[in-house]
Amino acid sequence: MPAERLRTVLQRIQNAADAAGRPVPALLAVSKTQPAAAVAALAAAGQAAFGENYVQEGAAKRAALAAAHPGLHWHLIGHLQSNKAAQAAEAFDWVQSVDRPGLVAALARHRAPQRGPLNVLIQVNVEGEAGKAGCRPEDLPALADRVADTPGLALRGLMSIPVPHPDPERRRPAFRRMRELFDGLAARHPGADTLSMGMSDDFAIAIAEGATLVRIGTALFGPRPR
Repeated sequence: MPAERLRTVLQRIQNAADAAGRPVPALLAVSKTQPAAAVAALAAAGQAAFGENYVQEGAAKRAALAAAHPGLHWHLIGHLQSNKAAQAAEAFDWVQSVDRPGLVAALARHRAPQRGPLNVLIQVNVEGEAGKAGCRPEDLPALADRVADTPGLALRGLMSIPVPHPDPERRRPAFRRMRELFDGLAARHPGADTLSMGMSDDFAIAIAEGATLVRIGTALFGPRPR
């Protein structure tokens, strides 16, 4: 079943990219709330990158699977509290939710040099949604410069979660705006190569608007455990 779901999702991603005339984006399997055994089954089917919302949950899964699956890549995609920055820098290969200057120094300070730079995506609150994590678009250039200038961190791009309109098509303008911001970022910082946007119900739209990485959970794992 995990292998079949993975094949189906990869084919759907391929189809969406072909239809849009876009490069095929990378797949991040969102494994939050899923048990380590479910991650292991998907890893055995060939999936290597997994996204977690919570630092402690992700760190525990990484530790549980390190011996059997040492080549997995772990992304933190949930909001990061400053007091969890040290553990996040140790446990994850990517942090996709950097949204304020205070996190930059904290992550760099706790990243072990032997691990290599921590890959960072800046989360943008592209629609100015009240109470939502993410930096304002107008604050992006200064925050990106700070990440790029900080040893121990690698600025890789942007991440966003649009307002979850019931009609996914209404999310297209936010995806399009994120692509514009990403293009501007990449012009200023040529090492930026990742635009993370799109989930199980809207990834085809995100791909059409230029996503280079899509975050998919339900279509791979089924409904989350309650």
